[in-house]
Amino acid sequence: MPDTFLALDLGAESGRGMLVRLDGGRVTLEEIHRFPNRPVELLGTLYWDLPFLFAEVKQAIALAAQATRQRGERLASVGIDAWGVDCALLDRNGRLLANPVHYRDARTDAIMERVFARVPRERIFAATGLLFMQFNTLFQLAAELESDPRRFDAVGRVLFIPDLFHYLLTGVVRTEPTIASTSQMWDPRSGAWCESLVEEIGIPARVLPEVGPSGSVVGPLLESIARETGLDRPVPVIAGACHDTGAAVAAVPATGSAVESGAGERDGDPPVTWGFLSSGTWSLMGIELDTPLINDDVLESNFTNEAGIDGRVRFLRIIMGLWLVQECRRHWEGEGRSYDYDELETIALEAAPLRSIVWPDDPVFFRAGEMPDRIATFCRETGQPVPETHGAMVRCALESLALAYADCAHRIAALTGKRIGRLHIVGGGSRNRLLDQLTADALGVEVVAGPTEATALGNGLMQAVAMGALDSLEALREAVAASTPTERFEPARERAESWCRAAGLFNELRARRRQ
Repeated sequence: MPDTFLALDLGAESGRGMLVRLDGGRVTLEEIHRFPNRPVELLGTLYWDLPFLFAEVKQAIALAAQATRQRGERLASVGIDAWGVDCALLDRNGRLLANPVHYRDARTDAIMERVFARVPRERIFAATGLLFMQFNTLFQLAAELESDPRRFDAVGRVLFIPDLFHYLLTGVVRTEPTIASTSQMWDPRSGAWCESLVEEIGIPARVLPEVGPSGSVVGPLLESIARETGLDRPVPVIAGACHDTGAAVAAVPATGSAVESGAGERDGDPPVTWGFLSSGTWSLMGIELDTPLINDDVLESNFTNEAGIDGRVRFLRIIMGLWLVQECRRHWEGEGRSYDYDELETIALEAAPLRSIVWPDDPVFFRAGEMPDRIATFCRETGQPVPETHGAMVRCALESLALAYADCAHRIAALTGKRIGRLHIVGGGSRNRLLDQLTADALGVEVVAGPTEATALGNGLMQAVAMGALDSLEALREAVAASTPTERFEPARERAESWCRAAGLFNELRARRRQ
């Protein structure tokens, strides 16, 4: 009988419940529930709809209980992963003070500058090694403090999104390193909270939760939840890799050492390593390191050190990602033209290549709404042809992402001395075969696309590690490599010169827009 685990993967657009079955070193996935994740604006603040999401989580558990019972299987455990940075506030009695606020809410606009007036930017980075984004948890909590100086008098604990759901399921308050490390309150060298930094900003360190190891049992399901969902017992709830990118990187099907050879193709070339790209609404691209890399060059390049599994470091850059395409699609749907993502890929393939590019991380693209107009304005203001068709607009976005990935790979080599020789693209964005090929062309390296459900696989198989069905991260990755299909894309060498020119323009545009 296979070991069966329920991976609950909560994303910014949707959530899903996946049964992960491990049998003889091979793994299979079955989606049993999928549901939307739509934020709600109340009195000018953008919130996540926690009651709706928790009802859907319980529905997924009930469907898992039913499916395993019908097959004569035993549900071994449950685990949740979710996006980073956002958090909920519990009072001193463990009651929720409010729905969690969405990271795209405007409350953190300009908050970083006000925090830096109290604690310099360089000192925060030296302590945390985390790149600066206005919605990092540190700045969200600073915004809470700014809105009400006595806000934290009533707060008992801060919980990140996966921790909040684990708490609602078990009654246990705790977090784990992969999600805690997204907060800008975590020291990746010591593996502990930066309590003095947090206190200096005015946030009481006592509100930070206890941290348990990745791949460990939080506690059993509450008996009331077990009864409600039709389980015959309170199954264990596992904190695997609770950050969705941490789970996805755990499931990258790269076996063996991260550094694949001692030298490059020529004497003096840097060692070759594999890289990862978790592709979705956001793109998170990087490599695994044994120790954090924290210096002025890393700060200037806006790279980050997030906790991985087994003490490894996810050294990466966060790039805007397929948000640009998603928002174009949503805009066109509002105008009466609905596309699925395969159709968008088809019309982009028909458009002329490398005609217009944008810098995806320009702040103008951060907010929702009017994305085609924003892309057109960027092109017009930078003296480029304005994409005139929907296909040209999507191609502009995809080629711009590929150039951002190439720039990221170049910076990784400069910062770490390790050159990416093969890039693994995982997550839903790996389904976009055009973007996969464009990325191979822009980087000039082999791209391996898949698995698309890497986050659910990493979640479920980290549960397997916690329950003793797998004994290591390497065994986890070997199971993924042996069980899941991937597709390989080789760079088109005849296009190398065109991509080189485009990279020069990309760097020029980025420098100009950052001024």
